[in-house]
Amino acid sequence: MVWSPADERFQENLEAARAYYEQHWTLCAPRPATVLDRPVGQWLSNLRRPGALDGHPDWKAALEAVDEDWNPAWPTEWQRHYAALRELVRDEKGRAEVLPGFTVHGKDIGKWLVRQRTPKVWDALTGGQRERLEQLGIVPLDREPKTPVKPSSARLSAFERGVAALTQYTTREGHVTVPRGHVERLDDGTDVRLGVWIMNQKTRREKLPPNKLQALAALGLKWARSATGSRNLDPPPQSDRMR
Repeated sequence: MVWSPADERFQENLEAARAYYEQHWTLCAPRPATVLDRPVGQWLSNLRRPGALDGHPDWKAALEAVDEDWNPAWPTEWQRHYAALRELVRDEKGRAEVLPGFTVHGKDIGKWLVRQRTPKVWDALTGGQRERLEQLGIVPLDREPKTPVKPSSARLSAFERGVAALTQYTTREGHVTVPRGHVERLDDGTDVRLGVWIMNQKTRREKLPPNKLQALAALGLKWARSATGSRNLDPPPQSDRMR
């Protein structure tokens, strides 16, 4: 067996990853996380990049042996909340109640769980996410009957699609930190390159009209709030407009 310096570094970082898993029940560590004086969060994030494990099937197997969901197809933040919930209800019989305010590692697991069970968020989850929740006995909240509404024939503008996609994303994930490559699918099947759209709006923020800046600020984008605050959004006096 040929042992390389890269293999040695991997094993050392893997030990730190195991220590993190023992404390947090997941390898989806946030990037700033450190264990045993090693930047385990950044290390794991690097390994999740496409092609990072090409030529190293043994490394991938070793990570999966610790946590089969170390590289999920959904956001790692969601997986951290799920792992905490999974440990909370591990020894419970029947459906466990985790109420809002029940916090683990600084995360309000109860509040997060209520949001996941809302029909809108539940429908936006992937099949793998719903499957994992269902394995814990988690089911969506009852849907309220609604009067059928005839779909509008008017097409949304590109900006309106972006706002709709960001609204859907923040409702599901609870934050506005969208990866640059993320694509959000709307209810009508439209795919919105949400990460790129946000970056484009940020780049053009000095040229955006006040109503668009206010819409983005209302969704929680801090740079939009700053841009809004730096402008005088009130219309000028009539005498000034006539000059």
